Amino acid sequence: MDKVFVQALEVLTTIGAYEWEKSIKQKIRFDLEMMHDNRPAALGDDLTKALDYAALSQKVTQHAEQNHVELVETMAEQIAQLILAEFPVQSVKVRLTKPGAVANAAGVGVEIERFAHAHGLS
Repeated sequence: MDKVFVQALEVLTTIGAYEWEKSIKQKIRFDLEMMHDNRPAALGDDLTKALDYAALSQKVTQHAEQNHVELVETMAEQIAQLILAEFPVQSVKVRLTKPGAVANAAGVGVEIERFAHAHGLS
């Protein structure tokens, strides 16, 4: 299976468990990797058969901007389920980084992988 990826998608949102975080916008970064069969698009040079990573990026950005959560784990799970529900992918890997959350680290975060199934999502 082929992979389609979106690297370093940056979004400003309200995220964090501490009171001071609940009143500010912070940058989070998504690295997304989706399993998708690219052959139909490639064989016909047909954009309509490709995974629309621009639309996917827009949906992820919109969701992250509008849904304020405390945990990066929650946001990563929401994004994985959003992609599986709205795009024709077999799986998605979401790496969410919160830059500057720890003073002496470039960033901290989580990475999850979720799979689409014939009878629902998991």
